[in-house]
Amino acid sequence: MTACRVAQVATAGGSFEIVQREVPRPGPGHVRVAVDACGICHSDALFVAAALPGVRFPLVPGHEIAGRVEAIGEGTPDIWHVGDRVAVGWFGGSCGHCTPCRRGDFVVCENLKVPGWAYDGGYAEAVIVPADALARIPDALAAVDAAPLACAGVTTYNGLRRSSARPGDMVAVLGIGGLGHLGVRFAVAMGFETVAIARGPAKADLAKRLGAHHYVDSTGGTPVADALQALGGARAVLATAANSDAITATVDGLSPRGELVVIGADAAPLGISPNQLLMNGRVVRGHPSGTAQDIQDTMAFSALHRIRPMTETVPLEKVAEAYEKMLSGAARFRMVLAPR
Repeated sequence: MTACRVAQVATAGGSFEIVQREVPRPGPGHVRVAVDACGICHSDALFVAAALPGVRFPLVPGHEIAGRVEAIGEGTPDIWHVGDRVAVGWFGGSCGHCTPCRRGDFVVCENLKVPGWAYDGGYAEAVIVPADALARIPDALAAVDAAPLACAGVTTYNGLRRSSARPGDMVAVLGIGGLGHLGVRFAVAMGFETVAIARGPAKADLAKRLGAHHYVDSTGGTPVADALQALGGARAVLATAANSDAITATVDGLSPRGELVVIGADAAPLGISPNQLLMNGRVVRGHPSGTAQDIQDTMAFSALHRIRPMTETVPLEKVAEAYEKMLSGAARFRMVLAPR
């Protein structure tokens, strides 16, 4: 056994507190990771508020984890060794026996093990995770950069590379926030003619710095769909903004056979009619995060193209302030805890 500090919430909607926990040796097929960095994701709020089924308290959130293997359980594949630098994201392991898993589609496992939901997450000095959740961090990436790539990064990267768009096509990224600022950079690096869509003229400079070829102000006089069509129509829209009205406004900006890839979560329904889809053969698709291999691919691509998330790092003791900054939308753009 070893002791470590964790940031936990004792009850649904409660405040964070720093406590000491005993961390056992990892069991078969698991490893213990010394956490060097953990991103604070907006999805963590779903667990803190007990908005998802099966959440148990006290709760330690955190599914954007980067650290080092410090202990290995029996039966763990010998590709992992003490000292290996690893990342764990929303995909925190799969059951291996449900129908999606048997088909090799592990990220939609019916029993997906999300850190902070299925087991204690990374708002801690150490965490025990299944070995199939591990992604190897490239030497070129610091832990503070790798952590957000394990969720925000892989979701945008995978959403783009699995879309119907091909290099040279026009791709629009809706929202320039925690997800969108990475989405724009990935789209440019993949060879897409990239349109950034955000609220207000002030975001135009940021879009340009991120490499976008065009900027559309969603609060301007021209509707977003018309602005996209004036540019030739988008082969794909990566909707990172968690706003169903804003997502809906992009649909008529898609080209024929264009695809709307939704990764921004909002409980409100999309206002899309069948007629908007039928005549032009458009597709609307929800996209989940990505497996450990997808995370590893994302980090390798980021290292190759020198893409890094924009982060603000804080110690574990300031978890409450960092969490509130994330919730308020004031973070620019990913808050990252440095527990050690």
